Amino acid sequence: MADSRQDDVPDTDATPSKSARKRQMHSLQAVGELLVGLSDKQLNQIPIEDDQLRKAIRECRQIRSNSARKRHLQFIGKLMRNIDPAPIEEALEELHNARQESTATFHQLEQLRADILAAGIAGVELAMRRFPTADRQHLRQLVLQAGREAQRNRPPAASRKLFAYLRELLDNHGAAD
Repeated sequence: MADSRQDDVPDTDATPSKSARKRQMHSLQAVGELLVGLSDKQLNQIPIEDDQLRKAIRECRQIRSNSARKRHLQFIGKLMRNIDPAPIEEALEELHNARQESTATFHQLEQLRADILAAGIAGVELAMRRFPTADRQHLRQLVLQAGREAQRNRPPAASRKLFAYLRELLDNHGAAD
């Protein structure tokens, strides 16, 4: 009877199952695919110690054949088995968060521009509340010009200039809530 109880107890020293290893390989391959999708500037921000892995990532970008690309991604996954992927995954998460923050800021500026243009001249005060150091006269001119362009069904050049100016204010003075 004592022997059957020992058989029921899971062996904690055993290697991971084949399915677990396969899931891990697919996970590493997915991380490799994310790395391949990064720009050179972004890739340089990722802590990749292995030069062979970095070279393989750059090579994979050049491959156009789907089957060859898939094989190369498997190779990248294989190379990643020899390193600790945690720092790479953390750096990818930080990049993702920064991208989301940038997108959110972009949408907030778009909304502010839309609110300013919808309010007309009174919308200048919206911008002044958000950016107290803004040039009131420049904002007023852009709002008036955008209104004239909208009435004449012209391309929204002033609206684009207003957005660029708001972005410049945000970059120079930070987000003042």
